[in-house]
Amino acid sequence: MIRKLTSGEFRLYSRKKDPRTGKRRNLGTFKTRAAAEKHEREVQYFKRNG
Repeated sequence: MIRKLTSGEFRLYSRKKDPRTGKRRNLGTFKTRAAAEKHEREVQYFKRNG
């Protein structure tokens, strides 16, 4: 899940909420949406093949 921050950067959040905090886990902040989408694909790959 990618959200745009007020600073203009994009942050990648986990899809599920963290049971401890009740919030989504921050998986990285990126300058461009394309970079965030690329990293999201890498994360999904490692979830299955890590």
